[in-house]
Amino acid sequence: MKAAAPHAYPILKRILAVSLLLGLLLIISVFLGLSIGSTAQNIRQILAVLAGHSDQYPTLSSIVWRIRLPRVLLAALVGATLSLGGLVFQALLRNPLAEPYILGVSGGSAVGAIIGILLGMSPSPGVPFFAFAGSMATLLLVLLIASTRSAMKKDTLILAGVMVNAFCSSVIMFLISLTQDSRLHNILFWLMGDLSMSDTHRTLMLLVPLLPCFAAIFLLARPMNILLMGEEMAANMGVDVRIITLVLLLITSFMVSAVVCHTGLLGFVGLVMPHLLRLLFGPDHRVLVPACILGGGAYLILCDLLARSLPSQGEMPVGVITAMVGAPLFIILLRRSRR
Repeated sequence: MKAAAPHAYPILKRILAVSLLLGLLLIISVFLGLSIGSTAQNIRQILAVLAGHSDQYPTLSSIVWRIRLPRVLLAALVGATLSLGGLVFQALLRNPLAEPYILGVSGGSAVGAIIGILLGMSPSPGVPFFAFAGSMATLLLVLLIASTRSAMKKDTLILAGVMVNAFCSSVIMFLISLTQDSRLHNILFWLMGDLSMSDTHRTLMLLVPLLPCFAAIFLLARPMNILLMGEEMAANMGVDVRIITLVLLLITSFMVSAVVCHTGLLGFVGLVMPHLLRLLFGPDHRVLVPACILGGGAYLILCDLLARSLPSQGEMPVGVITAMVGAPLFIILLRRSRR
């Protein structure tokens, strides 16, 4: 049997080391997400419930396993998806300020979801279906606008995405202005990003299609590294730039829209995590792909924990927290990029 190339071992060690480190952070974040909430309890009770002694604390057990666990798992899955989506868009567009919503996926999802809400569709699967259809229609429109006979140019994709997003924003404002009843609250909460409607079934529905997307992006990590050198260099090294770009765009837009249609708009996650992880672990996408999956999941769990814990009564949408963290970082990155 042919032995592995010697140069493969260092990268495998790095992938393993980074995965173990961020996996530990994810485990700690999950534990905190299960332990902290509006219901008063001590660490001994939480550990007893997690150890399987649910009969001693039946109420707390129900809260942990039926309310907090589905929400924590959904936050981890959504954070991983948005972070990985940001990494792919930043690689394709070679722009550290890009994120999953740069191509108008979020705007299309929002328009579709609001239409579903106004038509009286059920929270699941009616509204998610409309949101997903809107995001896919928007992506198709952006690709049609930006398509050329050669490989799609990054500047054209960005401009097309900005243009379509601006149009979707105006449609959203128009639809909101027509809404005068209780549906307005549902629309605004969805636009701010919300994980409160999480359940085990919804999380499993997301997990099944997202895992193959994660695997496909990891397998395309090396072509993503080559694309960073430029389209001409990548083509000279045997990479079909047009096909790789189109495949990554479709996979990433599909998984991001699948998440957005369930949780609403969660901005800046795809901007914050890829950039921070790139600063910590370098530009190799073979390391960054698992890092974004694990680190992004931990990040959104902690953001959701703040959203549940900061208000003295009730909770705020987690999208408020991600925007409060991400917007200042966006300004810092923008200033650095102009130097």
